[in-house]
Amino acid sequence: MPSRAIDGGRDGSIEFEGSVCSGLGEGARFVALDWVGREFRRALGFEPWPGTLNLHMGGAAWARWRCGLTANDGIAIAPPPGFCAARCFVVQLDGRVRAAAVIPDVSDYPPDKLELVAPVALRAALALRDGSPVRVRVQA
Repeated sequence: MPSRAIDGGRDGSIEFEGSVCSGLGEGARFVALDWVGREFRRALGFEPWPGTLNLHMGGAAWARWRCGLTANDGIAIAPPPGFCAARCFVVQLDGRVRAAAVIPDVSDYPPDKLELVAPVALRAALALRDGSPVRVRVQA
């Protein structure tokens, strides 16, 4: 299922819908690193669940928001030498779970992928499986 922009909120937020897809398992290894946990606690105020939720995104509104990230600092995740930096954006999933979208600072990161971290196992908390639609509201 392709994703779509649902609406822009009065508060300047934007809402997209994406579909759950399996990742490569790298997110779980990354989130399990000590420095990553420290950075998420510092920057986002929560201990991340050891894994990420991957969404397949697409459409014109998604592309505009994704391209506009260069003008938005987000919340910086500062790595030690040898690791890539990332930016996070606070999001609300299906209007129920606070999470963070993580955008790694790498040139070949897929433009149709949105990777999410949260203090809970998102698939279990939202009863998701591959192909499930998920509403993501990016906070302004």
